Amino acid sequence: MALADYFDARMFTATTITLVVIMDPPGTIPVFLSLVGRKSRAARAAAARQAVLVSLLVISLFAVGGQAILAYLHIGIPALQGAGGLLLLIIALDLLSGRGTTEPQEVEDVNVALVPLGTPLLAGPGAIAATIVFVRQAEGHTGGYVALALAILTVHFLLWICLRFSGVVIRLIKESGIVLLAKIAGLLLAAIAVQLLADSVRGFVSGSG
Repeated sequence: MALADYFDARMFTATTITLVVIMDPPGTIPVFLSLVGRKSRAARAAAARQAVLVSLLVISLFAVGGQAILAYLHIGIPALQGAGGLLLLIIALDLLSGRGTTEPQEVEDVNVALVPLGTPLLAGPGAIAATIVFVRQAEGHTGGYVALALAILTVHFLLWICLRFSGVVIRLIKESGIVLLAKIAGLLLAAIAVQLLADSVRGFVSGSG
């Protein structure tokens, strides 16, 4: 049997590049630091690990049964985009107003890693939709499924590297830099949220949802 029967290199390359562009590992650093930058090194490491694991779990779940889940709940991709956009917009407003930069209580550590870091920032509607599309392209081909799984793991490893070692950025920008990053991150998140909402409306209007 050919190597492609066990591993589809083109599927791996296409999936990895697409997910890296959508999930943007370096671009998550400002939002990550704006939310957990004032915490201890151990807390930041835990948040990075939890956020990436949550994202991996969500993406894997939709890779395995995404089409069935959306069909069962009668949810289309536009609805998913709209929900993610609204959630990101709320987080963005908190960051821009300063509420998201205050020192959170200890009980909130896991919540921050789950939402908004794990989802919808990392495992957002775009990444979920792209994953479902690639699963459709695999079409029962073992090599395609293996390549897709390895691509998802590779992208999440890159995400973990960026978040885990974001402390290097903290030592460079100090406290005032974290505040500035929070404002920039809030603006970027607001733009992403508006784009998701626009895509959602466009999807509903075109009838693709």
